[in-house]
Amino acid sequence: MAEPERFVLGIDVGGTKAVLALGRADGRVLAESRLDHWARGAWAQDLETLVAAARDLLRDAGLQNAAPDAVGVSAPGPLDPARGVVLAAPNLPGWSDVPIGERLREALGAPVRLENDANAAALAEWRNGAGRGTRNMVYATMSTGIGAGLILDGRLYRGAHFQAGEFGHVPIRARGRDSAAGLPGTLEAYAGGAALADRIRADVARGARTRILELAAGDPRRINARLWVEAIRSGDAYARGLRDRFVRDTAQGLAGLVMLLDPEMIVLGTIVQQNPDLFLAGIRERTRARLWDSLRGVRIEPGQLGPRLPAHAALAVAALEPGDFSR
Repeated sequence: MAEPERFVLGIDVGGTKAVLALGRADGRVLAESRLDHWARGAWAQDLETLVAAARDLLRDAGLQNAAPDAVGVSAPGPLDPARGVVLAAPNLPGWSDVPIGERLREALGAPVRLENDANAAALAEWRNGAGRGTRNMVYATMSTGIGAGLILDGRLYRGAHFQAGEFGHVPIRARGRDSAAGLPGTLEAYAGGAALADRIRADVARGARTRILELAAGDPRRINARLWVEAIRSGDAYARGLRDRFVRDTAQGLAGLVMLLDPEMIVLGTIVQQNPDLFLAGIRERTRARLWDSLRGVRIEPGQLGPRLPAHAALAVAALEPGDFSR
């Protein structure tokens, strides 16, 4: 690959995989690599793994003697973008108070910009995906957990403590199931992927008849949201009933976001983005039914970046201006 005049490096940090990308500040991806099952449970060792992978990517692109303009890191939160510190990463054992900004800056010779993964995904879909052309957009990730990134008046909004957008932890029941964060009755406790798998396992233990257990080879521990979706497609009555409750609960959470923020668009990621035919129409209908007439024009769309999202997300963070990280 010919050496670009200017380039940025992006690193998307996940619990089971990490994605690294070289690109331009406009979001164009020039080269990409992926690490599977990379984390070892000690953050210093894990950062060395990321640095080695970044140097390999630079070398393979013929840039071993060049430094990027900036390094963007998309990581699970909570974190402190101003200090470049991952405060806690639930899916990365041993990651607590990790000075990832300082360590990567020293190793790679470039300023490091850190953002939580939901915010980074919002930036990517806004700049290069479904949200292009909007000024007020919400990206909602519907995965193991539930969160959101907020683009308000053409800027990423983080909140006073860098924790804006945690709508998965907003209660939708006065009392109810506990979420992973220990809060009762939240949207994530009913519509998050981990919570759905726990609910299915509990229902199976009580005698619920569903093909999901068969798809899990009879092992309740293997039950997950992917098998639930497969069962929906096979016509399984239990799975479809759970789908209806998922749609209802998700719509309730999204309606609250619309009433609060009045966005032009909500972009849905992960399970909805991957299976729009199963979920999107119901979510649109039920969300709009909970809104004032004047707000029912909000567009609810699946994300467009799909498997390219991690690379675009990390590069979008690298392209942020340094002033965007001040308190």
